[in-house]
Amino acid sequence: MRNYPGKYLAFRSWVMVRLALVSMALCLFLRRDAFLYAENVSVIPQVAFIDSQIESAWADANIQPAEEAVDLEWCRRVYLDLVGRIPTVDEVLEYKNASSRNKRSVLVDRLLGEGYTKEYAKHWANVWTTILVGRDTDNRMVDRDGLRKYLQASWEANIPYDQFVEELLTATGENATREGATSFNGATNFLSGKLADGGLQATAKTAQIFLGMQVQCSQCHNHPFNSGVKQNQFWELNAFFRQARALRRFDGGRQVAWIELVDEDFAGQGGDPDEAEIFYELRNGLVKVAYPVFVDGTEIPRSGLLPGVLDDGTTYGVNRRRELASLIQSNPLFPKAVVNRLWAYFLGYGFTTPIDDFGSHNLPTHPALLDGLAQRFADYSYDLKSLMRWIVLSKPYGLTSRMKAESTKDAPDSGEQPHFSRFYVRQMQPEQLYNSLLVATKADRSGSAERQDRWLSQFIIAFGTDEGDSSTTFNGTIPQILMLFNGDLIEAATSLDQDGFLDQIVAANRTNRDKINALYLAALARWPSMSELRYANHLLLARKGEVREALQDVWWALLNSNEFILNH
Repeated sequence: MRNYPGKYLAFRSWVMVRLALVSMALCLFLRRDAFLYAENVSVIPQVAFIDSQIESAWADANIQPAEEAVDLEWCRRVYLDLVGRIPTVDEVLEYKNASSRNKRSVLVDRLLGEGYTKEYAKHWANVWTTILVGRDTDNRMVDRDGLRKYLQASWEANIPYDQFVEELLTATGENATREGATSFNGATNFLSGKLADGGLQATAKTAQIFLGMQVQCSQCHNHPFNSGVKQNQFWELNAFFRQARALRRFDGGRQVAWIELVDEDFAGQGGDPDEAEIFYELRNGLVKVAYPVFVDGTEIPRSGLLPGVLDDGTTYGVNRRRELASLIQSNPLFPKAVVNRLWAYFLGYGFTTPIDDFGSHNLPTHPALLDGLAQRFADYSYDLKSLMRWIVLSKPYGLTSRMKAESTKDAPDSGEQPHFSRFYVRQMQPEQLYNSLLVATKADRSGSAERQDRWLSQFIIAFGTDEGDSSTTFNGTIPQILMLFNGDLIEAATSLDQDGFLDQIVAANRTNRDKINALYLAALARWPSMSELRYANHLLLARKGEVREALQDVWWALLNSNEFILNH
């Protein structure tokens, strides 16, 4: 037999332990508490409307919904979705011990109330930063910190959604947070990186995000699938952005320091500001002329001059972006687009797939629910918190993610129509995972946005499209897995350094069982099952009574488990 050095044997043993722990991490998933919690919540008309529409669809499809999610399962879910992190141990225990029969609605009101304003705003600033400018952190025309600052302030103030969109579409000023800035306006970051090449990206993303229409395919020809989107409509929408310019300001060298977004008179490609036309080419080579006309056929004055007054008092000109904002706000697709987006955020799937492609080619699965919820959202002055509250208190959001044998027909991950008869398991967004790791380990939650972006950059996947699309996701690559298992954040989270989270658990004057319970509660918002306790005891035995190392192994496995990483 070959003699191996002691260090190699120790390393081999370490590898074996880690492999066992990885196996444990992959197998840990969704143990349920023994009881269901049925809440006698006061009837909210909008919630009742959602429930009645969904239940009617279940009946039509002959689908039996899953059981209601257990108490702590729902608690963890709503913390993740509303404030972007798992609950702390104290928050879990507070919710579990609450005696109110309306405890779910009470918790939702708390998370949407003053006590969580900062966390709520920070989370939704992250969500909308991704929606508005994607994941590209190298775009020098966009100041992500400036955008987040604006978004966080907007969400703290809970400004109405229609006002929010108007501010984005009409913004002028400097896009960067910098010393000496006199006209900083973080809202300018939505368009600052999209006005190159005649504002093609501005046109495509405005229609996609705020109207749920994908018009980018119609730059060169009529939309191949959506008969309602013609080539002329793209260029007529594009004309609304031709008065806007993104002016680069440099730091003394070649580095762009900030962008100033301004409105200027547009003379048109023919040189006459009274016409202010643009030209586009058909596939047959014929050149056509476009003026600002909204997608519903509404025309505005052709003038490319900004509003002004002549010496004789005669007014002239028009601000095309302001006209566009008004037309978008009055269009019936406007509330539908954000309702569909938020429904998909909370329930895993929208009423259409993709969520930003309305049309005769992509009809909604629940048209009456989409229309009715959009109308109620508009009637509530476009209050986003109200819309969120209705969705998270609805019956489909409150169901367990455990699939019944008879519910196999509700399988949207296989391309079938979603019926929302169970909660669809999905991976945490990387921002949620990052913040949840900080919460679970009681680490500093005031970490800089730069540190967060650096960590998130490991998940960025870029798509080589004309719109510069990118996303941040887990796609199972070896570097991502290794980063999750052994990266700096996990290493810090599982450290036994003095006064750290794990050190405090180990040093506590409690039984080993209590210490294991504390780890499960901190990571998974539940207590371990008897089989999980037995497995932990086996680790104690394998470590020959070295409690610190055994608990560290358990903690590492929990933080890398499916159950921790998934929103379920």
